[in-house]
Amino acid sequence: MRRILIANGRQALLFCAFLLAAFVPVTSQAEGGWWQKDWSYRKQITIDTTPKGANVTAPAGRTAVLVRLHNGNFSFGDARDNGSDLRFITSDDKTPLAFHIESFDATTGVATVWVDVPDFPAGATKDIWLYYGNKNAPEAANPAATFDPDYALVYHFDDAAQAAPHDKTAYANNAQNAPTGLDAGGVIGKAAKFGGATIMTVPASASLATTAGGQFTVSAWVRSDQARSRAVLLARHTGKDSLVFGLDNGVPFVEGSGFTRVAAPQAVPQGRWTHVAMTADGSKITIYVNGQSVASGAGTLPALNTPLSIAGDATAGSGNNNFAGELDELRISRVARSATALYVDVIGEGPDTKLIRFGVDEKQAGFGFGYFGIIVKNVTIDAWVVIGLLGIMAALSWIVMWSKATYANGIDRGNDLFLELFRRAGGDPIAVNPALAQARSRKLARSSIYRVYKSGADEIGRRTEEEHHRPVLDGAAIEVIRALMDATLIRENQKLAQNMVLLTISISGGPFLGLLGTVVGVMITFAAIAASGDVNINAIAPGISAALLATVAGLAVAIPALFGYNYLVIRNKNITANMNVFVDEFVTRLSELYRERPYARAAE
Repeated sequence: MRRILIANGRQALLFCAFLLAAFVPVTSQAEGGWWQKDWSYRKQITIDTTPKGANVTAPAGRTAVLVRLHNGNFSFGDARDNGSDLRFITSDDKTPLAFHIESFDATTGVATVWVDVPDFPAGATKDIWLYYGNKNAPEAANPAATFDPDYALVYHFDDAAQAAPHDKTAYANNAQNAPTGLDAGGVIGKAAKFGGATIMTVPASASLATTAGGQFTVSAWVRSDQARSRAVLLARHTGKDSLVFGLDNGVPFVEGSGFTRVAAPQAVPQGRWTHVAMTADGSKITIYVNGQSVASGAGTLPALNTPLSIAGDATAGSGNNNFAGELDELRISRVARSATALYVDVIGEGPDTKLIRFGVDEKQAGFGFGYFGIIVKNVTIDAWVVIGLLGIMAALSWIVMWSKATYANGIDRGNDLFLELFRRAGGDPIAVNPALAQARSRKLARSSIYRVYKSGADEIGRRTEEEHHRPVLDGAAIEVIRALMDATLIRENQKLAQNMVLLTISISGGPFLGLLGTVVGVMITFAAIAASGDVNINAIAPGISAALLATVAGLAVAIPALFGYNYLVIRNKNITANMNVFVDEFVTRLSELYRERPYARAAE
């Protein structure tokens, strides 16, 4: 019996070890070093241009990649409130990358960051590291270094309301006046609103000047609120020379001196964000919509060095030429950007990007990171309530299993000792008493068979007519003794079954309670997605996986309770069967040794 118990104990320890191995999150550092020890956390970011990702097959050159952070892929609580401790490092864990933050809101858990990727991959993956978690880190963002020198103007429209947009490039081509207003619901962050009356002016500069036959690119995210004829997005006039890029009743067009008007075959959708761009490469003018070439024509640019008009044409003299709608991420380049580069901008900046993939959080040392750490960080309050209830159920079930197993082990040892003494006395119900009196043992006190025996033996002693004489029992007396022993046996069975109902509750109620937590968590996740409008997999997966944690917790409560319940039921049945066998043996021996004989009554 002892060997069996030891084997069962070893199996239980192995099972617990397996559970710990399965649920302990990944806490060790990934392969490779750690950039700087002052930063406690890091996360791997993968730029994926394979067919499974963004599917970019041609080189795009140096690219400013947009990294969107939210509560589903980033722990804002471990970074500084303004994100000034963010650092982006190449895969060698040595070389910092230039970056700057467009927005960082730790309260809402949303941030947008631009990272310079000098060698953007084509049809491959590239890993970079995001380091954070240094409360004393100085500001390191560098907008001017994030974009290559051929960008002459980049507006994120991330300035304060009524403030003129600031250029993020090194050329400081800031606007002279502000747009009509700002909209927080742009493609990336804030967007500039134009009501059709405001024209934004950018002063002339050497970086914005174009030479005759030179190269040029302008691109922007556009959402048109009104279909106007000749709604100008960008215009420039130097004497008789000009360049105008806009929407004619929603149709992108480019016109100017030195080339024939180029127009797209169809209008862009009204009231919906669309990426539009035009390039001049020295021999032709090309229009792009959502990164795809839709129209082109032979032509070259004239020399232009005057101020730029944005969202209207200051020299046209008519408000009908003004743009009514919103602009986001306006860029001007001194080169003709390739079709691949413009396509990368679209897929990298759009809401449904597959360009970026986030890895797990890592920490130099500690607990709570890895895949399981991501799940735990996204568990909602209601799910924690359910998991807490399940934790209480699990604790109670383990206490019951431990106490009942310990109780059954004590009974088995006591029964073994009692039966050994009973056999030594030859099975005589009276003769065993002296042996029991000498065996004063705690093991014997735990014996259920001894308690059943004692109820019968006490009744025999009460019926002894004279001291030192063997009792004489008739059939009715023997039935009374059996009834007393059966009553004690029933009470012993009740003790064995005590608190077993807690295990049945854990078995049947644990999974259902966990399922309730999962359903509520999924509902909250989809409600949050509907409210934010972010439908990418990075927004959905953390919430769903965290919601499933409640179901896992329910199963973790029910499965051990099921195994323990079945084990204890078998133990209890064996103990009950042994007690029943002893009662039958005891009563049979009473009938044989102490029952009244018919001839004895006749002799009287």
